[in-house]
Amino acid sequence: MELFDVYSLYDIEPVRGEGSHVFTADGSEYLDLYGGHAVISIGHAHPAYVKAVSDQVARLGFYSNSVQNSLQSRLAEKLGKLSGYPDYSLFLCNSGAEANENAMKLASFTTGRAKILAFGKAFHGRTFGAVAATDNPNIRAPFNETENVVFVPLNDIEAAREALKTEEFAAAIIEGIQGVSGIHEPTEEFLRQLSEECKKTGTLLILDEIQSGYGRSGRFFAHQYSGIRPDIITCAKGIANGFPCAAVLISPEIPAKKGMLGTTFGGNHLACAAAIAVLDVMEEEKLIENAAEIGEYLITELRKIPGVTDVRGRGLMIGLEVEGLTGSELRKRLLFDHHIFTGGAGQYTVRLLPALSLSKAEADRFLTEFKKAISK
Repeated sequence: MELFDVYSLYDIEPVRGEGSHVFTADGSEYLDLYGGHAVISIGHAHPAYVKAVSDQVARLGFYSNSVQNSLQSRLAEKLGKLSGYPDYSLFLCNSGAEANENAMKLASFTTGRAKILAFGKAFHGRTFGAVAATDNPNIRAPFNETENVVFVPLNDIEAAREALKTEEFAAAIIEGIQGVSGIHEPTEEFLRQLSEECKKTGTLLILDEIQSGYGRSGRFFAHQYSGIRPDIITCAKGIANGFPCAAVLISPEIPAKKGMLGTTFGGNHLACAAAIAVLDVMEEEKLIENAAEIGEYLITELRKIPGVTDVRGRGLMIGLEVEGLTGSELRKRLLFDHHIFTGGAGQYTVRLLPALSLSKAEADRFLTEFKKAISK
């Protein structure tokens, strides 16, 4: 049997990681400024994380959600405290797409409405409802097409207001910062106005913080720069530093009903142990503050470099473009000639999504190698 050939693969296989570095079988070292799609939040093989996961799997790796699991309660309490949402409820699942599916279904259950408002260039996942709310026809099969999702341009409050006034929408779903499309932000004023329009029309507001959350923007959630409180928040990516885990944070105004949501693997013992360890390290090592500081430094320095035409983002969620180079060309130069992992988005954007523990020395190494790469 062969693998289903849907991924474009670089001819490099990391076999070990440490902090913001990965190593191949021959011992070659690479600086990781992508973290496997923003997943590695506290660094590869952090000792406290390794111990927590190892100790838990030696005790009990899994049991179903039909019995008590105190690790879930510990995770909910810690996440509520650090995120600033201690009064919200927590539903645990496995992936970002699943979190968004459950968020939209929960909004539909709560409001009795069927429609979802989404935004241009959005990416919310690849499962049925998540991909229907994703503005990319290349990954949406005919099976996924639905009249229940309406798209309006990002940051166009008049278009959003016009759609919502029909009072047919269960929810509006929006990313804290759009990642896959190339690091595009909803403005703080747009988020505030959208929140108000949702309240006026009985529409729930879902903040997809799957890539932009968990400290990546320099705040726990990117939407917190605007001061709003969404009805539902979704998380995944960096929540468990590589172990499959995702979460839906739910406003106290939304009632729960037995059986309305469910999952086999979500919130299992091993996932919870990993997620608690991530929050412990984030708090003890002040990684959100570090993301804000190092991110501001990187953005400032990148904007000074001749040939860089655009730098977007907040914290350690950065998109950049270089004159005369596609994103693919620049990524290959950085990877093969300078041993630096980065990510792509669209034709021209390179994404930086490193561990929140990235040091200034590591940032300086990237800046030095980046200047060499674009000077060729």
